[in-house]
Amino acid sequence: MKSNTVNIAVIGLGGRGRGMMMNLARMDDVRIGGVCDVYADRVELAIKQVEEECGYAPIGVADYMELLERPEIDAVLITTSWQTHIRIAIDAMNAGKYVASEVGGACTLEDCWDLVRTSERTKKPCMLLENCCYGRYELALLNMVKQNLFGELVHCRCGYEHDLREEVAMGHINRHYRLDNYMHRNGDVYPMHGCLPMGKMLDINRGNRFVSLVSVASKARGLNEWVSKNMPADSKLQGYPFAQGDVVTTILKTAHGETVVITHDTTLPRPYSRGGYVQGTKGIWMEENNGVYFDGAEKHEWADFDETCLKKYEHPIWKWFLDEGVKGGHGGMDYLVLRAFVESIQANEQPPIDVYDFATYTAITPLSEASVAMGGMPQAFPDFTNGRFTVREPERRWKYCLSEVCDC
Repeated sequence: MKSNTVNIAVIGLGGRGRGMMMNLARMDDVRIGGVCDVYADRVELAIKQVEEECGYAPIGVADYMELLERPEIDAVLITTSWQTHIRIAIDAMNAGKYVASEVGGACTLEDCWDLVRTSERTKKPCMLLENCCYGRYELALLNMVKQNLFGELVHCRCGYEHDLREEVAMGHINRHYRLDNYMHRNGDVYPMHGCLPMGKMLDINRGNRFVSLVSVASKARGLNEWVSKNMPADSKLQGYPFAQGDVVTTILKTAHGETVVITHDTTLPRPYSRGGYVQGTKGIWMEENNGVYFDGAEKHEWADFDETCLKKYEHPIWKWFLDEGVKGGHGGMDYLVLRAFVESIQANEQPPIDVYDFATYTAITPLSEASVAMGGMPQAFPDFTNGRFTVREPERRWKYCLSEVCDC
């Protein structure tokens, strides 16, 4: 172990939690100090995985408060159900720990405010682990935006478009939290993967902010169709009136006049997409056709993004990553976002996706639910920086910076 080793406790040990835990465990400056889950078999499996990989056994508990009481724990990684992220994060900051949490929508705006106020009061940083901010394409686009290749940004689109019918419908059988949300909530319950990278391009919370939101939801039919064909006739989900609309469309307006459209589409047959789209006064990029177009082109035709832009505008961190060897889940994004967290702790600095970002992007969910419930009525978007978004201290210049491109 290195002298600057970070001792991290992992709370939530489903498939995602154990995957992120092992990404951390394989880092030579990280020790998994404890693991926690309400299911004993998951705790036992996590301990076994770390012991086999690293040669030591972390403490295993069912109550995360036991880990928060241990002074040797520097930080916690929260990979539990969406409904519990903020509560655990608040408890962890009150216990003096650095916090990183997996993504997922908040339940209430009050929770988001409590998160911000706790971080401000305790002076403990709190990071939202949005791995897509460190995707190769997202960072190349950020580099292009900062170099003004697209001109002044006007409009963005994004989303989470992913056929999850089996995962959702089998939730209670597989002890997965997503089903409960789809049974009882109707809004954009998972807006971050597309929206947070776009927000970084738009300088949200650092000179710009969201000011309003409108959401509408389609009817819910996709899960019922899947359940009728694939689950036993006596399943309680047969004919269940799912609350979550198959397609939820959200429109955000920013203080500077840009618009962002988010699509949540996870219960109909379709291939995976984050629906990326960046449009400015000089050009446009679209994920669906991997195309880019710039003003002044000889023909009004899409050019291939990989051939014309990707290597030319490769972000410095991906030049380094490709040279060193890409590792970690989701094409390397998981490794990079976890390194940003670990190295923030070691430097005793704020992370690149901070508590104001955490509150802002998780707040989209309760705001979306309110708008859907009111037939698409606009919702005022809170400013979790309390007006400081225009005068905040600049983010430190370092390798994982997301407010500018740093070749560090």
